[in-house]
Amino acid sequence: MSSRRETHASQSGAANDAADLTGDHATAADAVPLTGGRMAAGITRVGDTVRRPVSASSDFMAALLRLLERQHFGGAPRYLGRVDGADVLSFIPGDIPAKFQSWSDEQVQSAASLLRSMHDATRGSALAGRLDVVCHHDPGPNNVVFQNDAPTAFIDFAEAAPGSRLEDVGYLAWTWSISSKQSLPLPRQAEQTRLIADAYGLETAERLALIDCVLERQARNVRFWAEFQTKPHTAPAAPDQIAERIAWSRRELAFVSMHRDVFDQALGDDPPSGPASNARPAPWAGCADA
Repeated sequence: MSSRRETHASQSGAANDAADLTGDHATAADAVPLTGGRMAAGITRVGDTVRRPVSASSDFMAALLRLLERQHFGGAPRYLGRVDGADVLSFIPGDIPAKFQSWSDEQVQSAASLLRSMHDATRGSALAGRLDVVCHHDPGPNNVVFQNDAPTAFIDFAEAAPGSRLEDVGYLAWTWSISSKQSLPLPRQAEQTRLIADAYGLETAERLALIDCVLERQARNVRFWAEFQTKPHTAPAAPDQIAERIAWSRRELAFVSMHRDVFDQALGDDPPSGPASNARPAPWAGCADA
């Protein structure tokens, strides 16, 4: 990994005593702003905890993090409680990567395996409801803590919700291995996308649908940012930044559309035998949330 930031936005270590949510007796005056995650406004580190402002997603996030802890999933922060209008989470030491870089085969495989473990921990739960699993919905590199250059834990569960596991895998494939800039050559992008499918353990039908899910997430990204152009008072970024994010998402969408045969061919290769591909998959529900 070429360059990294030392701070991140919602983080796991040993769970703290709920009676002392500041961690190591630190106070709010010791708060350090954190910059990892896509939208980190107001998120701070206080001692060995992280505080993030309470939002509409707080209750679901708290229930999810508690479920993941009960399921012994170590790749997420622990939910410790609420103090002064902020959710308090445990802090996971490590690095958050700089944006837009290439990853090794081992790193993309580790990220896919981590996502599969998270999904498995939520499958069949009340939180997943009638849907496949609980999706993170933003499992890109900038929401992952690295330790010793290896993806170790997800952060920023603010967008988590019930969904199809393919939706998350499609987004992971896009943000970890696919880029219109082609700093990683197209054939290698396709190969890494196949490695993600292999490491996650996608079934044949899911592999064939994966690029459709990548395209859907890219199109959704265009729509997500375009909505802020009509409601600028709610926008999390300046108008010129939003325009660039829309343009970038459209370039990504056009790139994958143009070269989808290369990705489909790579994904059509026979998946390897082994524990991941032989594990009982959840019923495939496509890449939509409902």
